[in-house]
Amino acid sequence: MAKVAFIGMGVMGYPMAGHLAVKGGHDVTVYNRTAAKAEAWVKQYGGKSGQTPAAAADGAEFVFTCVGNDDDLRFVTIGKDGVIGAMTPGAILIDNTTASAEVARELSAAAAAGGCGFIDAPVSGGQAGAENGVLTVMCGGDETTFEKARPVIDAYARMVGLMGAVGAGQLTKMINQICIAGLVQGLAEGIHFGKQAGLDIDKVVEVISKGAAGSWQMENRHKTMNAGKYDFGFAVDWMRKDLDIVLTEARRNGAKLPVTALVDQFYGDVQAMGGRRWDTSSLLARLDRK
Repeated sequence: MAKVAFIGMGVMGYPMAGHLAVKGGHDVTVYNRTAAKAEAWVKQYGGKSGQTPAAAADGAEFVFTCVGNDDDLRFVTIGKDGVIGAMTPGAILIDNTTASAEVARELSAAAAAGGCGFIDAPVSGGQAGAENGVLTVMCGGDETTFEKARPVIDAYARMVGLMGAVGAGQLTKMINQICIAGLVQGLAEGIHFGKQAGLDIDKVVEVISKGAAGSWQMENRHKTMNAGKYDFGFAVDWMRKDLDIVLTEARRNGAKLPVTALVDQFYGDVQAMGGRRWDTSSLLARLDRK
């Protein structure tokens, strides 16, 4: 059992921290900007809550963060009452936020200055993956720090991999989002085409999902997409945030991402339709609108 802090009780962080307490058996202290969420977590799982990120991280061997974006991450780590100032030498900061590779390197340097380790560890699997403890975790950092952190991360993960040096986890998550964007748009166009052609979408997917066109998105989202229901996971607002990170990095490294850039614009259309909190499969709603 380790002493653990978890900063960020959102739709991902709340259940992830729960798995650390229940499945991992760790002594967990949580922090959330809205204190009521932290209090609800303590009521459900036990443990403690801290009034500030620093208070939650005090004495922790492993400190997890899972917040909204780069600025939120800086606030809870190197800002006033941030966790890094409270961490003891030898502790490890594990960041599950989907953020830029740049901020990962920045926080790694700040942690190292205090004698602490750092792993950037963005996740994939959505809210359902977090709740079921079967997330894919893409890590960046040195191998020694990773091997110390991995048994703790395992509490909420199905797959944990070290992708390279600090920042490599975030870069891998960017590839994940690039692939999802293209897949969902392709699925949306396929379903839209099938409906226009008068085909039975369930029958179509039953056949094509067993061939080269098959994907997780097809298996798990085609029914809800066909029904016009978009309440099942990662929100459009968050996808656009992630794609902004991707496209910014592409401008830096010279990668050509024409499909990703186009799908990002399509998600902007969905936002304008009122779908900011719809899940990412709502690209179909854009095609089906009259």
